Amino acid sequence: MWQAEGQRAGAGADADAGAAAAPAQPGQPPWEGAGGGGQAAALRGLRARLEAAGCGWPCEGLSPAALGAALGGFAAPPAREQDAGDLPERAAAAGSALLLFLAELREGQEARGGPAAGTLLRGLLAPVYVFAATHAAERPWTSPKSRSVVQELLAELLRATGCDSVAEFLRGKSEDEEGRFAAVMGLLKQELTKDTWKRNPATKHVFSWTLLKVTRPWLSHYLESVLPPSLLISDDYQEENKILGVRCLHHIILNVPAADLCQFNRAQVVYHALYNHLYSREAPLIEVVLLCLLDLLPILERAQRHQKEARPTARWDEVLQLVLTHMEAEHRLALRRVYARTLPAFVQRLGIQIARHLKRLERVVLGYLEVCDGPEEEARLGILETLRCTIERAWPRMPCRLPVLLKALLKMIWDVHTDQGSTPEPVKGALLQGATECLILLDRCSEGQVKVLLEGVYSRCEEGRVRECIRKVQENT
Repeated sequence: MWQAEGQRAGAGADADAGAAAAPAQPGQPPWEGAGGGGQAAALRGLRARLEAAGCGWPCEGLSPAALGAALGGFAAPPAREQDAGDLPERAAAAGSALLLFLAELREGQEARGGPAAGTLLRGLLAPVYVFAATHAAERPWTSPKSRSVVQELLAELLRATGCDSVAEFLRGKSEDEEGRFAAVMGLLKQELTKDTWKRNPATKHVFSWTLLKVTRPWLSHYLESVLPPSLLISDDYQEENKILGVRCLHHIILNVPAADLCQFNRAQVVYHALYNHLYSREAPLIEVVLLCLLDLLPILERAQRHQKEARPTARWDEVLQLVLTHMEAEHRLALRRVYARTLPAFVQRLGIQIARHLKRLERVVLGYLEVCDGPEEEARLGILETLRCTIERAWPRMPCRLPVLLKALLKMIWDVHTDQGSTPEPVKGALLQGATECLILLDRCSEGQVKVLLEGVYSRCEEGRVRECIRKVQENT
């Protein structure tokens, strides 16, 4: 991208370099000369600084676009991250040179108000930002020094534009003012295609870092430029890229109006991309996908209601059916915890319609209550919350399941009480409290049958904590 930009700018930039310009007066900044010659003189000085710092200028011409190509030459890492070599040192040197140049340019503009300086500064904002974003976070191609330099460089960009934050720099100070996000995406666009996005390992990080700083209502203006790259990254075979792409999609879903997402079936496209990820066996990916779906499915549901479809919750049923199928056979604790944490939200969204899935959900609940999943007991706590939500929403269907659920809850209470492992006491207390709440709800929806069944257990039990749980159920009205 950078090289192509530089080549296209070559001819015009050479003309700038050779333009007849009145020489600067003694003590006058070089950009105070006449017309384009002043800009070329300023860039010529920057080029000399970069070369003196050991950084090349790989393309012909003197223009902001040519500078962009030069920045790409010593900022972007190679295709293989482990081959970064001395890139952090060169990037730090280039950043220091840019920092001094921008400071002088800003001071000259503020002191003299030179139009050439203002034009040149505006042309530099996007390429300098992309350079800084490439080294803004800890990556294999960065170093503490390069990250420190680009933080100062970003601060200088904010001072030059009068912005309080990077988000304001990108989106503009108000909804009516256009920020620099469009210009930045213009630079990234050519590197975010199916054939080019993997050539530069930094591109995806610069894109996601930039995207996450633009929120509602500004992001809707750029939906056409940010949705395709997010889908492209999420569709990769590497888990790291899938997670990054899904997080970008989630940010778009949260910050773009539902009407814009549903237009041209965009939301349907995103849904199918996310649904395919549910077949993954990697817990980090499943977690971000489920959280993203929880915010996307209400948008699809409202659109289907507007279109007066017979079953607007069909997508919820489709996702929950697949999730329960995977949960029933899952043995890895990491995935069990992820599924159990997100399952209550699905039950709450479906409401009484969770009754369609009770048979399979019951098997999942029974299976998860039996297995201790470590000191924090995340899976058991999540499944107890799921059971509580299910009883509250589908209580007419609970009395017929009372014997099975009562036996499972009592067995779990006994297991927790007799557990001699590393489970902390607060976690044990949370488990016992969750089981007790479920027993109380079951008693209410079964018109007191639980109290009757627990009378014999209470009279024969000698364990204090177990008796305390039963007593709470019996005393509840």
